[in-house]
Amino acid sequence: MTDARNVLGEPLELCCNDPLTGYYRDGFCRTGGQDFGSHVICAVVTAEFLEFSKARGNDLITPRPDYRFPGLKPGDRWCLCASRWKEAFDAGVAPPVVLSSTHARALEVVSLSELKQHAF
Repeated sequence: MTDARNVLGEPLELCCNDPLTGYYRDGFCRTGGQDFGSHVICAVVTAEFLEFSKARGNDLITPRPDYRFPGLKPGDRWCLCASRWKEAFDAGVAPPVVLSSTHARALEVVSLSELKQHAF
């Protein structure tokens, strides 16, 4: 984890530990071979985004204790799939992004310019 970089080329910073986020549930938007969704964008979720995601079959509002998922509310920070964030961006409902906590792998799906437009 120590060599993980953010989209700014700096060491990846913690996204959130309450709720505990990340594919590895360690607070960081790190990714690996088993993370097929590429959960690399640290977003500050909004009500609009949560409803957008739910309408597309990914309910991030309802708690799922079996997956150690508390359910999200507006203002929570969460590691989002890069492709879902891009989909929300294209629809005009992308949530703000914490650039220092967004993994460099996000740049495989979205541009730095797009991310900076939504910098938190």
